[in-house]
Amino acid sequence: MCLLALATVLSAGAQVGADELDEANASLQAGEADKALALLDPIVQQNAGNAAAHNLECRVWLSEGELDSAIRECQTAVTLEPNNSYNHLWLGRALGEKADRASFLSAYSLAKRVRAEFEEAVLLDRRNAEALASLGEFDCSAPGIVGGGLDKAENVATELEKADPPRGHELRAAIAEQRKDYPEAERELRRAIAVAQHPAYQWMALASYYRRRQRWDDMVAAVRGGDVAAHRDRRAAVALFNGASTLDRANRELPLAAKMLEDYLGSPDKTEEAPAFVAWARLARVKDELGDQHAADQDLAEATAMAHSYRPGLTPRH
Repeated sequence: MCLLALATVLSAGAQVGADELDEANASLQAGEADKALALLDPIVQQNAGNAAAHNLECRVWLSEGELDSAIRECQTAVTLEPNNSYNHLWLGRALGEKADRASFLSAYSLAKRVRAEFEEAVLLDRRNAEALASLGEFDCSAPGIVGGGLDKAENVATELEKADPPRGHELRAAIAEQRKDYPEAERELRRAIAVAQHPAYQWMALASYYRRRQRWDDMVAAVRGGDVAAHRDRRAAVALFNGASTLDRANRELPLAAKMLEDYLGSPDKTEEAPAFVAWARLARVKDELGDQHAADQDLAEATAMAHSYRPGLTPRH
């Protein structure tokens, strides 16, 4: 989906620096944030009207957690190309990250902007599954005072099922979970697995659900199912990161979590969904928990070498 997003942006953007943009996107997908920024800076300086470059730079900053820079670049992309669905999607995501870390009053105003951007992204492209999923997740988790609500989320789920059936089931599972209908939530997640072309992702979503319900044996079994599926499907490498993160947060099966992170980092199919430098940092924390401080230090060094602005440390689980 990340490559599709870039292709959509490029099709409407200036052709100046197209090769450099391709290279910068490849660097972002590989987790080489510093390299991506080094490629993007001269493009933006020489052609400030290149919306694709601003969108991509936003995504690099967002991957590093530099939210003000990300919002600035995504807002510029939206201003330059207001009819591009993906520009609004990424601005919404950047604003959403900012809202998650803001004070109550700031979060309130930001949240309303987040939904407006996601809604605009959907209005511009009703088949944009990424935008539909983001809008549905917002409506499912946000209160009505900022525009959310489960009834709205159900309407989005109906649209999402047409564009991306597995994600539609995942959204319906989230709605059921919000309503404390846990059997239905589990059924929807299993329906997602049944209809998915790349079921590793859906196995890990099921595992994450089991973690929230503290069903530890079921969680580990689902992660193992996703691990097997991911190794059979090169397009599902990022599911290894997702499953390892679930195990890490639960403090269960940490040797398996380390192995999955190492497999992800060794894959040629990494993406910005799970930046490699974040994976290195998470691996460092797992190694630290396993008592291998030397390896943890080396893994942290790998993370900062790829993204020098990223300051993970051995942070607590969340």
